[in-house]
Amino acid sequence: MLSLFSGCGGMDLGFEGAFICHKKSVPSDSGWIDHPLDGDWVSLRKNRFETVFANDILEEAYLTWNQYFSRFGKDPSIYHLESIVDLVKRHHAGEKVFPDGIDLVTGGFPCQDFSVAGKRLGFESHTSHDGTKLPQEVPSEENRGKLYFWMKQVIDIVKPKVFIAENVKGLTNLGNVKEIIQRDFAQADGDGYIVLSPRVLHAGNYGVPETRERVIFIGIRRSALKPEVRSVFDGDKIPAEYDPYPAPTHKYTKDSIGVLPFVTCRDVFEGLAEPEESVDLSQRFYSKAKYMGKHCQGQAEIHLDGLGPTIRSEHHGNIEYRRLSVEHGGKIAEELEAGLSERRLTPRECALIQTFPPDYPFVSYKEDSKRFKVSQSGAYKVIGNAVPPLLGYNIARRLQALWPIYFG
Repeated sequence: MLSLFSGCGGMDLGFEGAFICHKKSVPSDSGWIDHPLDGDWVSLRKNRFETVFANDILEEAYLTWNQYFSRFGKDPSIYHLESIVDLVKRHHAGEKVFPDGIDLVTGGFPCQDFSVAGKRLGFESHTSHDGTKLPQEVPSEENRGKLYFWMKQVIDIVKPKVFIAENVKGLTNLGNVKEIIQRDFAQADGDGYIVLSPRVLHAGNYGVPETRERVIFIGIRRSALKPEVRSVFDGDKIPAEYDPYPAPTHKYTKDSIGVLPFVTCRDVFEGLAEPEESVDLSQRFYSKAKYMGKHCQGQAEIHLDGLGPTIRSEHHGNIEYRRLSVEHGGKIAEELEAGLSERRLTPRECALIQTFPPDYPFVSYKEDSKRFKVSQSGAYKVIGNAVPPLLGYNIARRLQALWPIYFG
């Protein structure tokens, strides 16, 4: 697996598997559980996918990714703290940048320019691939809104059997952006890929306690498919037994066929110590931004018995409240009566809503100076940018099951 726009590793973790997950997020008959752990937690089975290349431009993302994956023997040098544009340019200049033998490419190309929470500039973004600002009057193929096209160039280069691209739901109703991206991806390696109609997946339907919706593009290399499977994909409708998109496991949206009840914030927060009592650095800190009133973003209290909010990459005043005071409309009576104070979500709580395992390190110190190497604000940012690992795991298990059917 070659991972692009890897962030702190949500998609990588989901595809590799073998991470800690709440047992309510996993169908009991799925065969996904490797072994039970203390309380309501389980360890998921390892998948066949192995990350051999990753990249991002955020140092906090690299540091977080490396803190976790280095525990399991992953070489930090496979993570390239460099823009995809620069990596592709180095390849075209004759350097050996990308490894051979890649079966799968994944990438959550930047979504800020397509998100309904942003300016929705899309392809006309004024932010460069490296995060700097571009002159507004100068169009550029290297702007943040066109980085999917550089992902397509990586696909041209490494020629995987499958690629998976992820973005925000807002992309689907931004003019004809979805169709343009689908068409461009299909032209990878000279019309070499069958790109299925992208689908919006709601994380709540897959055991993730979060109201997060993401559009997923899946492309399959035409020449790698068995001839009989290729003919199926060339037909008008793909039978369910060949569909690479995972079926819902939980029921949150009305159209979901999932059979399990959705997982709640209360489920994943059970037993979590309050910040002042925790030894977990990612739980001990939270945004101290003052309450600004209901009319402002990020001023709502989470629903303990429902899904958490979509965790955003912004920080400080945009992080929702774990609980509000009575004065500000707080409704978690049992906690307020117990004397627990108003506060915003911690990085750990945001990460649990995203289904990162409780041992994933976000906030951390530099050992020599006791200064932060990943700060509280940096932790919020990389968590909000990530793909929920459990959503990635659902996609990975479906692909893994279909791999011998598709390719032999």
